[in-house]
Amino acid sequence: MKVAIVGTGYVGLVTGTCLAETGNDVICVDIDNEKVKKLNNNIMPIYEPDLDTLFERNVKAGRLKFTTDLKEATVRSDIIFLALPTPPGEDGSADLSYILGVADELGKIITEYKIIVNKSTVPVGTAEKVIAAVSKNTKAEFDVVSNPEFLREGLAVDDFMKPDRIVIGTKSEKARRRMGELFSPFVRQGNPIIFMDERSSELTKYASNSYLATRITFMNEIANICDIIGANVDLVRIGMGSDSRIGKRFLFPGIGYGGSCFPKDVSALHKSAREYGYDFKILDSVMNVNETQKTIIVGKIKDYFKNNLKGKKIAIWGLAFKPDTDDIREAPSLYIIKMLLEEGVSISAFDPEAMENVRKILGDKIEFVKDHYEALKDADALVIATEWSLFRTPDFNKMEKLLKEKVIFDGRNLYDLKLMEDLGYYYRSIGRKEIKGKK
Repeated sequence: MKVAIVGTGYVGLVTGTCLAETGNDVICVDIDNEKVKKLNNNIMPIYEPDLDTLFERNVKAGRLKFTTDLKEATVRSDIIFLALPTPPGEDGSADLSYILGVADELGKIITEYKIIVNKSTVPVGTAEKVIAAVSKNTKAEFDVVSNPEFLREGLAVDDFMKPDRIVIGTKSEKARRRMGELFSPFVRQGNPIIFMDERSSELTKYASNSYLATRITFMNEIANICDIIGANVDLVRIGMGSDSRIGKRFLFPGIGYGGSCFPKDVSALHKSAREYGYDFKILDSVMNVNETQKTIIVGKIKDYFKNNLKGKKIAIWGLAFKPDTDDIREAPSLYIIKMLLEEGVSISAFDPEAMENVRKILGDKIEFVKDHYEALKDADALVIATEWSLFRTPDFNKMEKLLKEKVIFDGRNLYDLKLMEDLGYYYRSIGRKEIKGKK
């Protein structure tokens, strides 16, 4: 099929590349001339495991192209995906100006039947708004379909190529048939394509992400109780997760969720509910707890240093909001760094992929180093903010020689408590006992 993807951000680039991989003729549109130039020169603007291999293969085969010309892409395509940003406004609602602006332009271009697909995460009722925006400028037949994405950063290619499910919101039989054909190669092993109305499809994405955010936040609350009463959150998590009604996933405590999806989607669902007169109290709590959780480790650092952090040097391992991505949107590391800088701390930081993105925000306010060991040199303590595999089995003897003190604050519970005790480290994690170490 001939497919256009409007927007070459994270979702648009993954969607376009993976659709090209199954033999479709895909053209991606973006208003950023420099970005399109780089894409046409095989330069990837994001880090996502395995995406570069598929990208290069499909560009070379001529199935994946990039342009700034919306009209060219629309005229040549049967299906047009809108993968545009929906940033949160000051009140938490999703900003639909990019989507509705493009919808308005599409109405001026379309002269024959097209399927317009909302791939962006959008509030309930957006499909109707897109229909209205397109209809203002055309009499041609078209359908607007909701097709939310469920991509995990770091695993997006696998999630797209082997999805748990594909959700398609449309009441049009014609659109349903064509969308089913487009996505059939991705569900050959029997996972479902679930057809529903547009409003239910739109709500499904917000509901899914908000529920997962709630699970994470609930477990962080349990971890905080464990800290107070002396229980071990690892054992509580195993006991809970063994219940088939609950399951094991999204029960790992830490320093809060971040990224481009959970914070924005929870906020948008909360705001949408209010607009319909419903007070979504659980989401109030989820947002409030997560905001506190991002910097809970700073309190532990202050306790250890008796509220005297001025002049201390702290190493930070991990800047991305999660491993296997360079995305720093709402990353807990940024909140921790801000608070530590305000306390007069100097910071040396390392992340395998996200340092350049942080440098654009912080400039020379912190030191960026070439590897995780260099960050430790003459540091008074180490903070682990992202659970990259690289950090899971470090050389603790080497670390001891580099650190001023054997002190680790672990926001991701990477290390075994007994090991830390045997090695003589002061070790403070989330929801587990404090290992006193040897001063």
